[in-house]
Amino acid sequence: MKDNQQSKKDFYDIFKYTVVLFIAFVIINFLLTKFVIVKCSVSGISMQPTFENQERVIAYRHSELKRNEVIILKAPDEPKAFYIKRIIGLPGDTVTAKNNKIYVNGKKIDQSYLEPGFKLIDHEDGFNGTHYSDTGNFSIRSLATKKDYKKIYTAAQLNLMRKTNKVPKDSYFVLGDHRSVSKDSRYIGAIPRSKIEGVVKVRYWPLNRLSLY
Repeated sequence: MKDNQQSKKDFYDIFKYTVVLFIAFVIINFLLTKFVIVKCSVSGISMQPTFENQERVIAYRHSELKRNEVIILKAPDEPKAFYIKRIIGLPGDTVTAKNNKIYVNGKKIDQSYLEPGFKLIDHEDGFNGTHYSDTGNFSIRSLATKKDYKKIYTAAQLNLMRKTNKVPKDSYFVLGDHRSVSKDSRYIGAIPRSKIEGVVKVRYWPLNRLSLY
C-alpha cells in the first residue's frame, strides 16, 4: 500500500515539475521573441545566393545597424509580412548604382556576396539564367522621380532627395541580393528604423546550412 502511494506521489511530483518547466519554457520563449530575438522564414528567392526559399533565420533585435548587415523588416506594403534584405545605405548616405556596381558616398562597395557571374538555377519561370547581380542603374535622386516614390514620400521629401541624393533621416536603403527579382528600396523606399526588427545572426534551418553571422 505504501509503495502504491509513493508511486502516485512520485508520478504527481514528476507531472507537477513537467508542467512548471513547460510554463517556464513558454514564458521564456515569449519574452525572448518579444524583446530579444525575432524568428523568420525566408519567403521567395530575393536573397539568393545568400539565403534560399524556406530557410529559417534568427535576428537579434538590439544589434547596431551597419552597412552590409542582413536584416528582417516589416514590409511597408504588405500588412503582417516581413522582408529579409541587406543594408546598403545608412541615413544620410548617397547611393548610386551604375553598371551593376554600387557607390556609397562616392566609393564602390564590396559585393562579393553576389558571386559575380553566377546565374540563377532556381525554380520560378522567367528567372532561370538571370544574373543575381543585375542591379541596374539608379540613384536616390533618380528614384525620387519615380511613381513608386511619389506614393510614399511628400513633395518636400522628394525635393530633398532630388537635391541631395541622400538616404532620408532615420531610414536605411536596402536591397535583396538577387537584384533582378527583389522588391526593395528601389521600389518601396528607404526603410524607417522603426520598421526594422533585427539583424540576422543565425541560419538554423536546414541543419546542413547552419551558419552564424
